[in-house]
Amino acid sequence: MRTNLSNLAAVRNLGILAHVDAGKTTVTERFLYATGTTHKRGEVHDGTTVTDFDPQERDRGITIFAAAVSCGWDGHRINLIDTPGHVDFADEVERSLRVLDGAIAVFDAVAGVEPQSESVWRQADRHGVPRIAFVNKLDRAGADLDRAVDSIRERLHPAPLVVQLPIGAEDGFTGVVDLVRMRSLVWDGGDGTAVEGPVPEELAVEARRRRRVLEEAVAELHPAALEEFCARSVLSEPTLVAALRDLTRTGDGVVVLCGSAYRNRGIEPLLDAVVAYLPSPLDVPAVRGVHEDTEQRRAADPEAPFAALAFKVNAGSTGRLTCVRVYSGTIEKGDTVWDPGTGRTERVARILRLMADRHVQLDRAVAGDIVALAGLKSARAGSTLCDAGAPLLLEPAVVAEPVVSVAVEARRGTDTGRLVNALARLAEEDPSLVVRTDDETGQTVLSGMGELHLEVAVEKIRRDGGPEVVVGRPRVAHRETVVGGVRGLVYRHVKQDGGAGQFAHVVFDVEPLGAEVGVTGFEFRSVVVGGRVPQEYVRAVEAGCRDALAEGPLGGHPVTGLRVTLTDGSTHVKDSSDMAFRTAGRLGLREALRVCAVALLEPVAEVTVTVPEDAVGGVLGDLAARRGRVTGSESRGGSAVLTATVPLAELFGYATRLRSRTQGRGTFTARPAGYAAAPQPVPVR
Repeated sequence: MRTNLSNLAAVRNLGILAHVDAGKTTVTERFLYATGTTHKRGEVHDGTTVTDFDPQERDRGITIFAAAVSCGWDGHRINLIDTPGHVDFADEVERSLRVLDGAIAVFDAVAGVEPQSESVWRQADRHGVPRIAFVNKLDRAGADLDRAVDSIRERLHPAPLVVQLPIGAEDGFTGVVDLVRMRSLVWDGGDGTAVEGPVPEELAVEARRRRRVLEEAVAELHPAALEEFCARSVLSEPTLVAALRDLTRTGDGVVVLCGSAYRNRGIEPLLDAVVAYLPSPLDVPAVRGVHEDTEQRRAADPEAPFAALAFKVNAGSTGRLTCVRVYSGTIEKGDTVWDPGTGRTERVARILRLMADRHVQLDRAVAGDIVALAGLKSARAGSTLCDAGAPLLLEPAVVAEPVVSVAVEARRGTDTGRLVNALARLAEEDPSLVVRTDDETGQTVLSGMGELHLEVAVEKIRRDGGPEVVVGRPRVAHRETVVGGVRGLVYRHVKQDGGAGQFAHVVFDVEPLGAEVGVTGFEFRSVVVGGRVPQEYVRAVEAGCRDALAEGPLGGHPVTGLRVTLTDGSTHVKDSSDMAFRTAGRLGLREALRVCAVALLEPVAEVTVTVPEDAVGGVLGDLAARRGRVTGSESRGGSAVLTATVPLAELFGYATRLRSRTQGRGTFTARPAGYAAAPQPVPVR
């Protein structure tokens, strides 16, 4: 007997995305309160939130770790992931987006689209995650819904479909006009319950105008709505709702709502919009995977073979939990699952419904669920778990390359083993943290996405009962790139020491990948004609070239920004092999790089600095001293907002310097902006 799929239609898997301090965690807390999941509203400033449960999150007042919660609304189950807003933890957002069906993008009504808002929006674009927008903090001085919507349109380029009109402004913001149902919702009390009524007379004309604008925008984008609009000159409520749902799910439009999460205003309509417009697991395309180089698709069907993707591992003192999204099939407590990446079978001891740091035990999980599994010993973030009889390998989220490193060592030599174990646990929980040993100094080096990322990691070791750690000064991760190439480089790999020999002959052209220094990536192509190098050997040459990119000739940094063209070569009837050509590719490219003109690259960041207007001169001078290049300046709410591109190495300690220059009134955010040529000389190790 098949499971009723109508249950899946009532599931919403979504995330909250935004810039730091836009109000993501407060929105999540109000969701939990409005749905009756919690009976007291948690506050970020009081350290009483459900999702920011880690002591570091409560101390710093920011979200660091993605936390999943579950609640019910209007007969629907909402699995919600509150994601970090700080750029150093963008990898947490990336892994969460990989398993979500929809998202709420939260924007500050004063600031509009901020730098990290744009970054997480682009991440959601890459994953094809449908979104609705919530313009928060309408009760703040300087809040302006229309200005925020304009910034969404100009910087993110969707078609914003505004479905609400604020009633009152700033401190006087008390409710909204629902432009879909043409009614008012006013929040007089503090419990978040709206009083429904007619559209206020003083807003009737403006509400009708905005409803007309909404209808015209929807009709331009949706064929069925256009047909009704042409026939009747208006859109009925059912047609408008259906069109908004379709446009949200295709990404052709973004429904925009507004409110003040802190004051509990606008939360219920936002929950209604989640249910009405964001997709269920049945509405998204079947997940794609591969088995034996053949692509397969699995629909969200509880009766299909089991397939799930792990997106987070918590290896804390209370036990190892693996957070997974179940894409197809059903799993029950005590079942065994297969990890095709490692070829291992594991047993599921418990299945837990996620509620941040608290959990509810379940007997089983079905397609569409986001749950935690206890008992898995080797699964990592990005691992596929599936039925051994129907293997499938799902594509994991892409892990960003670390850009900042610090040397770490135990304060006491006897604690070295404990430190090694603590670092291994950190890397297991967070794949964007990389631990390695420096070949020259023998030091243990911890690499991550930024200063704060590494600070949090080291502090986590201490708080989890690890050893005392001595941390070196942060260093950026340099790269090397080709600025002047070489043509026709010949390399022969010949080895004959008894038995089967090795022979590979290759001819390379090496050139920069782009016209400007700082372009990253690697491209390999073959123009060999006449079968002089068989295709299987061409692939081996490419693999060897990729091996050679690990260490460049200047200082052993990874090499990027080059194109290698295999132009000729030859084989031996007996002694040629994949191994021989891979070796030729590796050693040949290393020799070519020693001949090429190679430059050092350093990571740069796009910095947005918000300061009082009387402090602009000093801040501009400081940015120039840090080799910053100012790219923009604007006034916003009595403050100046400066945008600049600054080498990441120059930003160490900038927060303290900025506070001292602006008497504590200046703030800044930074996000990765690629690589640029580093000045010479630069320390290379």
